[in-house]
Amino acid sequence: MKKLAVLLFLSVYSLTALAQDAGKITGVWWNEDKTTKIQVELKDGKYIGTIIYMIPEKYENGEEPKDDKNPDPALQSRSLIGLRILNGFVYNEKKNEWKDGTIYDPASGKTYDCFARLESNDLMKLRGFVAGMRMLGRTSQWFRTTL
Repeated sequence: MKKLAVLLFLSVYSLTALAQDAGKITGVWWNEDKTTKIQVELKDGKYIGTIIYMIPEKYENGEEPKDDKNPDPALQSRSLIGLRILNGFVYNEKKNEWKDGTIYDPASGKTYDCFARLESNDLMKLRGFVAGMRMLGRTSQWFRTTL
């Protein structure tokens, strides 16, 4: 009975540690050019990222930038502020990465498969790729910041 109690305690403890590692991706991040801030959070068991800020130089005539490169004409007039650009990431403990996600590139209007890794607490590398082939892609660096 005592062994069972210890095993149960260790199981709960390890699940807590896993959840803490997975949650390290949450927070606010500057994109590579430091023109856009993205809020990464856990929603419905998966990590998502939403644009929450863009530098004033990105505005045209005082208006927020639009999703004008989107292939769907009905979405081209929506604001980039509030737009979800990361979707569906899940944490893979063995690889210490967030995988099975997608990243939307407003500059091209394209969505790519994506995974992310933390290089440090303040540096995240995301790799967008096509056709399920990680070698066919581009890596971007994001920097942790505050609201």
